[in-house]
Amino acid sequence: MNLSGFNFIDGQRSAEGDTRLHSVDATTGEQLPGAFFQATLGEVDLAVEAAERAFPIYRNLPAARRAEFLDAIADELDALGDDFVALTCRETALPTARIQGERGRTSGQMRLFAQVLRRGDFYGARIDQALPERKPLPRPDLRQYRTAVGPVAVFGASNFPLAFSTAGGDTASALAAGCPVVFKAHSGHMATAERVAEALVRAAEKTGMPTGVFNMIFGGGVGAALVKHPGIQAVGFTGSLKGGRALCDMAAARPQPIPVFAEMSSINPVLVLPQALQARSAAIAKDLSASVVQGCGQFCTNPGLILGIASPQMSAFVEQLRAHMAEQAPQTMLNAGTLASYGKGLAALHSHPGVSHLSGQPQSGNQAQPQLFQADISLLLEHDELLQEEVFGPCTVVVLAADRKELLRAVRALQGQLTATLLAEDADLVEFAELLPILEQRVGRVLLNGYPTGVEVSDAMVHGGPYPATSDARGTSVGTLSIDRFLRPVCFQNIPDAHLPDALKNANPLGIARLVDGQSSTRALG
Repeated sequence: MNLSGFNFIDGQRSAEGDTRLHSVDATTGEQLPGAFFQATLGEVDLAVEAAERAFPIYRNLPAARRAEFLDAIADELDALGDDFVALTCRETALPTARIQGERGRTSGQMRLFAQVLRRGDFYGARIDQALPERKPLPRPDLRQYRTAVGPVAVFGASNFPLAFSTAGGDTASALAAGCPVVFKAHSGHMATAERVAEALVRAAEKTGMPTGVFNMIFGGGVGAALVKHPGIQAVGFTGSLKGGRALCDMAAARPQPIPVFAEMSSINPVLVLPQALQARSAAIAKDLSASVVQGCGQFCTNPGLILGIASPQMSAFVEQLRAHMAEQAPQTMLNAGTLASYGKGLAALHSHPGVSHLSGQPQSGNQAQPQLFQADISLLLEHDELLQEEVFGPCTVVVLAADRKELLRAVRALQGQLTATLLAEDADLVEFAELLPILEQRVGRVLLNGYPTGVEVSDAMVHGGPYPATSDARGTSVGTLSIDRFLRPVCFQNIPDAHLPDALKNANPLGIARLVDGQSSTRALG
């Protein structure tokens, strides 16, 4: 499997720079064959300019043509063979089954967005027909639909080399919206990124897309130039709070500020309520520990905080959880940087006087040891930042409230989260009825009697939440609603029918549902 290591610009390969980067085997640290050419600032300009040239062509293609492109990408991804899966496993230390499943999820979300394009609801078409006889003033003919914002910069995520990277959710939703993409490959899996980028380019060629519809650059330090480039109109990012916030600040400081849709940091609290504890304490302890260590804890929805009310039964549950966590094996993390960050997070917990260590071997070697801590609830109530900061890895912290009232206070003290989970019986939901309204204001997804580490790709899914979980709580990075991030509304006033977009023409040639004079309708207008 030969790799060129060249950047992808306007349908061609480019290697103008002198700096070469290397991918490594995540398990052994061994340098893998081949080198990748860090993009120069000139190549960043060329990539964005290619996307700008492609934009007016691509956004004006019929939605059905863009759907063909997304379906072709999905087919190309599914055709990547066992050698590709093995390569990704070496770069990330993730198991074969995980990569195979993630590849299916990645192609599946491309096909899902193709369905969105064919059904046409993403246009959000609204028509207020003229009322020339209205008094005291007539109403003009007003027609609104949503169109692409322009070229989008997408940053690859470390923890999902496929589903949140080169052809991942940000790229899929941007392309569906009609936005060309300039993708910044993650340094942790550059070889995987090259193979996926080749698949995207093949799909673009087979379906006759403009050459600049997808571009990819390698290298550290090029992300800032990409975000600051005036041709970029929005940014998609999945990663650390520090990295996401830096991009937000850069984008806001531009002469023309642009939105950054960053998914950043979440501790995903799990609330274990009394009746659930009484009914199934042992099962909860087993399943919750499995969720904490799943994928070496390298999920943005990993349950990093467990909340409950102190009682003899809760004490027994914590002991059960401690025993299960002690049985969990160490795992190799995605890369050395991730392992180092995990170690720093653990050190901060170990050194705090309000935190006690319940389970886990000391960190040594190149694997992450699962860890369980217990913290005094005062850290939450007094807004100590320690418990609000994500420790990315197989670690969680138990916090116990004295009573129902204190538990509610602790939940109110939480910062914005991607998820919150209620492990509860019907009687708990009645007794703690205030919890749902509180959580609704703090998280993007509330779960009942499940575990947050699975994120379904669907129409109703929300993978977002208030800051610092994301930079913009109005969006989602998973599910079909994520297309909204890269669309903007445009209103046409008294424009002749022949010059309107198809979504707004009287005959409704697309056959889509539209809001006409306040009523949903698919009919043609006279």
